[in-house]
Amino acid sequence: MTAAPILTRPAPGQFRTELIATLRLAGPLAAANILQMAVFATDVMFVSRLGQEPLAASSLAVAIFAVMLMAFYGLTGAVAALIAAELGRRRHAVREVRRSVRMALWLCVFLGIGGIAVCFNGEAMVRATGQTPVLAKLAGDFLRVCALSVIPMLVVNVLRTFVSAMGRPIFATVITAIAIGVNALGNWALVFGHLGMPPLGLLGSPLASFITACLTVLAYCLAIRSDRRLRRMHIFGRWWRPEWSRMRQIVALGLPIALTLMAEGGLFSSAAFLMGRIGEAQLAAHTVALQIASIFFQVPFGIGQAATIRVGYHFGARDREAVGRAGWAAFLVCMAFVGVSAAAMLLVPRLIVAAYIDINAPENAAMIVFAIQYLAVAAAFQLVDGAQAVIAGVLRGLQDTRMPMVIAVVSYWLAGFTTAYWLGFNTRLEGIGVWIGLAVGLTVAAILLLIRWVGRARFNLLPSATFG
Repeated sequence: MTAAPILTRPAPGQFRTELIATLRLAGPLAAANILQMAVFATDVMFVSRLGQEPLAASSLAVAIFAVMLMAFYGLTGAVAALIAAELGRRRHAVREVRRSVRMALWLCVFLGIGGIAVCFNGEAMVRATGQTPVLAKLAGDFLRVCALSVIPMLVVNVLRTFVSAMGRPIFATVITAIAIGVNALGNWALVFGHLGMPPLGLLGSPLASFITACLTVLAYCLAIRSDRRLRRMHIFGRWWRPEWSRMRQIVALGLPIALTLMAEGGLFSSAAFLMGRIGEAQLAAHTVALQIASIFFQVPFGIGQAATIRVGYHFGARDREAVGRAGWAAFLVCMAFVGVSAAAMLLVPRLIVAAYIDINAPENAAMIVFAIQYLAVAAAFQLVDGAQAVIAGVLRGLQDTRMPMVIAVVSYWLAGFTTAYWLGFNTRLEGIGVWIGLAVGLTVAAILLLIRWVGRARFNLLPSATFG
């Protein structure tokens, strides 16, 4: 069978319709992602007030926790592509969606148990990277409290994926916005000892995150219960009944996604450990700069999530042309945004950094200089970072996850980490060299993923026929 052309220009009305659909879905998802980062940023803001050492220790702990959680999110989040394809096929959608969500929730529990074990061995992991015993002890204690949040955070991810794939992404936005207030209040009360709570210092922050995660699960359950379309799926019905074939399907699709995200997240987390060996000021500055870059990244990431759902829907419907429109619409929206975010990092870096640390405090002078330098590099890789995030999401909609995993490992570790390590420790660039290595990894990944998307027909990634 002759492959359908993949670069034909769609009719203006068709592309405009797809563009609007992508924006309607991506907008709330990106907002929810930004708000989720704001929840994490709240932790950084409160911990940074405790001093440079607690901030450095928490950044090392979060480096481990974030990579693990990112991998688990990728594995359980694979349910998005399955739900979208099932809705696109319009065949037994209620039953199939319910099975997918149920098994994804089961997977949250299985993964959570393993995640708890990782957290309780955090101190040894930090020590193995060559950090000081004091930082390792603080980071280990922080991770032990983080262990409480693993399962509820994974459940939140699945429920957020479900409501978004069902066309209700606004629930994710609203609930996450509420979570910011809850987390900020929890940090204020537990870190510094307000509202009659004992001052727990550094350990108060992960405890506040646990409380926030539990309340967020409850909020999603109430939202699902209140919405007619979501309620009719009965995702909590017969929760005890296993569907092992569906579990295997989620794992088969999600494991490469998890490894892909682990490869990318591992690169950025390893950068924190490299910075820790360069100096505490560089590590603290890296933490702040990476937090800022991560917030900007949430928009392309949200667009990528929307692309997975839109492309997955058309994939299930076997509409090859619509698959192409959905992918290019998401790519166009992303490129428009990242140009703006890069300009902001270059033009007003001190204003952005001031949201995290006191730029007028003399003791923060070195940290601020480093943070601004790192933001300049982050601005340079905004385009490729956004591109790789969206194209990866598009390919997930096509249920293509194995080759992107290989691309990720090659790009982020063979190209990115090698460059970061060599420039960081064999040149005078030090921290800047590490950030250049991050940029190299992202650039290689973006190029290779884009080649695969453009050649999707040649690589047999498209559905076998068009109908409807």
